[in-house]
Amino acid sequence: MSDNIQTVTVLSKTTWTPNLFSFTVSRPDSFKFTAGQFVRLGVNPSQLKYYQQVEASDEALNEDIFRAYSIVSSPFDEVLEFFSIVIPDGAFTSQLQHLQVGDELLLNTMPFGFLTLARYQKPLPKDLWLLATGTGLAPFLSMLQDLKTWEDYERIVLAYSARSTDELAYVEQIERLQDDFGSLVDNPAKLIFIPIVTRETVDGALSERLPKLLLEGKLQARAGIDLDVDTTHVMLCGNPDMVDDTKEALKTLGLVMNRRGEGNIAVENYW
Repeated sequence: MSDNIQTVTVLSKTTWTPNLFSFTVSRPDSFKFTAGQFVRLGVNPSQLKYYQQVEASDEALNEDIFRAYSIVSSPFDEVLEFFSIVIPDGAFTSQLQHLQVGDELLLNTMPFGFLTLARYQKPLPKDLWLLATGTGLAPFLSMLQDLKTWEDYERIVLAYSARSTDELAYVEQIERLQDDFGSLVDNPAKLIFIPIVTRETVDGALSERLPKLLLEGKLQARAGIDLDVDTTHVMLCGNPDMVDDTKEALKTLGLVMNRRGEGNIAVENYW
């Protein structure tokens, strides 16, 4: 086993829907990361408590399986939290969905990814847009639990899209962020939270995909903020189709990809 691989223990689990869940694990004392980064979690199905429910003759169940997961928790939290979707017949999540408190997972303690606010050169513009679908919300929750985010921007727009209201996880926590973290700094950013539900009709809620909402100006109108190349940072995380289509929509609106610290648009590609 690599020196970077450590065993962590499941401390809690929350089931949002049959296909969405989150969980916390113990945090190794030496592990450090930057808000927005991801790690690789591993599981050996044969070592989980529910293993007796699975066919022991399947040799694949005796192999360690690793997948990339963005971290939900703050870089300063004592535990690590993750947000997961269940992929039918997926080698990893089909096992992980049965997690129980006390189960052990493997953690590669080398953090990965550049979807961090540190990638942007100073001075920072005043507006930060965080656009997420599904479990792509995770890195943005981590950023919003870092006081520096509230200090560095004037306005933060969090647009979070899901298929149904049931799949809008963490909403209560999001609605507390302004009080919980904004109250700890002088002149904090104003958080504007925009939930989007694409497969249900919800009074007062936006319902189209993010690229369409941007191109038609509906998202900007709801936020009360224009997307300006000189005043805006935009971060995207979610399913690859959303990321690709939204990136192109933003470029159509005049924004440019972030390169070497300069530019507006930052994305994460680990799917």
